[in-house]
Amino acid sequence: MSVAALRARIEKYYATVPLLFADAEDFGPLRLFVRTDPGTPYYGGPGHAQPTAGAATVTAADIARVRARQRELGVPEAFEWLAEAAPTLRARIEAAGLPVQERPLMALDPQSPMRPQPLPDGVTIRELTADDPALPAALALPRLAFAAAGTSVGSAGRAELARVAAEVTADGASATTRPAIRAGHKTLIAALAPDGTPLAVGHYHPAHSTTEIGGVGTLPTARRQGLAAAVTAALAIHARDHGVGTVFLAYAEDAVARIYTRLGFRPAGTTLLIANQPARS
Repeated sequence: MSVAALRARIEKYYATVPLLFADAEDFGPLRLFVRTDPGTPYYGGPGHAQPTAGAATVTAADIARVRARQRELGVPEAFEWLAEAAPTLRARIEAAGLPVQERPLMALDPQSPMRPQPLPDGVTIRELTADDPALPAALALPRLAFAAAGTSVGSAGRAELARVAAEVTADGASATTRPAIRAGHKTLIAALAPDGTPLAVGHYHPAHSTTEIGGVGTLPTARRQGLAAAVTAALAIHARDHGVGTVFLAYAEDAVARIYTRLGFRPAGTTLLIANQPARS
């Protein structure tokens, strides 16, 4: 697949997947995805049907209108778009005072084999169901993983995970996620300790035979055991087994990119730009 064809497929994916969980509100050349149910808020960006043409006419007033609507909704004033699809938008977003970060994308070669990765003794990998008892902790784990950036072993462990899992249950995140799992809109895979505690997790949302692997994180005390690689491989295998032909992901650190390279992912020729929101994985 050419770089242009891959980029077009990724762009179509980003335009489609939020609509599984959100409505779209258009503000001239910009679009804001607004969740219809509780859950992680979405973002604004160029109208994905014709991003290049739309981004060329974005004004400070357009950006201000989206941000005003986000404030009204009580969600972060966040934006997200493919750099190459809207090359002039970054300067305008930064001029509005929002920090922009780069997340290069990598895609799995369709011809590249993907094999299960080795696991520490006693650790197992499984797809979590909507009623899985490990679901709250699995949803809580990325909050701890992303709060302690990097790949070094950290201090957050089981006690912190139990505390955040209780928060996830109380704030409704578990209840919101279950219907998406049941409907097949979200696949969540975890590496579990012998007692069932999630040690690493990740997910994907399929659309049009394409998916982005995201939310891959390891409990800080369980790092440096190959768990993130094992979860990523399991997600890619599961996606392929369920008819997904294009699998891609974003990364924030070179150390993480090296893990993905060993698994068979290669640069996708495009970069995701995110403003005022955290890294995906």
